Amino acid sequence: MFNLKKIEKMKIKLNIIKGLGILLIVAASLTSNAQQDPMYTQYMFNTQSINPAYAGTWESLSFMVLARQQWVGLDGAPQTYSFSMQAPLKNERVALGLNLISDKVGLEKRFYMFADYSYLVPVGEKSNLRLGLKGGFTNYSNDLNAYQTYDSGLTDPSFQGVINKQFMPNFGVGAFLSSKRYYVGLSVPKIIHNKFENDLETHSVESELRHYYLMAGLVFNLGENIKFKPTMLTKATFSSETGAPVQLDLTANFLIKEKVWFGAMWRSQDAVGFIAQWIFNNDLRIGYAYDYSTTNLQNVSSGSHEIMVSYEIRLLKEKIVSPRYF
Repeated sequence: MFNLKKIEKMKIKLNIIKGLGILLIVAASLTSNAQQDPMYTQYMFNTQSINPAYAGTWESLSFMVLARQQWVGLDGAPQTYSFSMQAPLKNERVALGLNLISDKVGLEKRFYMFADYSYLVPVGEKSNLRLGLKGGFTNYSNDLNAYQTYDSGLTDPSFQGVINKQFMPNFGVGAFLSSKRYYVGLSVPKIIHNKFENDLETHSVESELRHYYLMAGLVFNLGENIKFKPTMLTKATFSSETGAPVQLDLTANFLIKEKVWFGAMWRSQDAVGFIAQWIFNNDLRIGYAYDYSTTNLQNVSSGSHEIMVSYEIRLLKEKIVSPRYF
């Protein structure tokens, strides 16, 4: 009896090491330069904003709202609010989605509105592959006249006029391979590289660079009532005009009695933090995340806060609802 328990514990430890090792190897295989899109600590539950193929994975009419206050205490710090929904169609292989995102950094404002289409391709008895398309537009505004320059005695021609682009179309693609115990996703949510110029044509902003996202997650049983889920997200862009390194997010979460998630996160060259989520009857979920910067921003900021609420409406009452881990 003792030997069986010991062997079981060894298997659990090996599964954890194997899972983390796979995620690290996949993440290390990418190199890049920079990223601009909004970041989310609870990315594993907000995947649709960056990957259209995620639409339909909840197998229900679903809604999610998320609010993120980044670097609290710093004037002009990023504020991001997002709303997403997804719905399966009568053709069970097809699903549609919608994403609305408001992102403000200082005087720079972006509003995104994108629709998603995903198609399910069965690849085995336990795995599915979804292929997705994303299409929509960005509303961008930036009042350059409102900026205060260091030398107030001179007029900087780069900070004159207003950048106000009401409708900048874009589109993206994605793929999402998943089962009940793992997922791997790859996406490019905005393919068109847009450059926004002000009305005086003296200043431009690289407002929409082409970002590449690679994501993965695994779930292991650690006992009868505990599950372990390591996940990763790599964000990359290949622009020669920016010089920031690739950004890697790693998280380790534990699910207790199918009701509560607790975990920790690490974001390369940026922050560490924790994540918690409460599940109510498999329909309502409330999540909270806190980040603390590991850079010099910790001297002027008390951290970042993120709140997420999701709700699912089961259209087919007779359908058996199985636990959803991603």
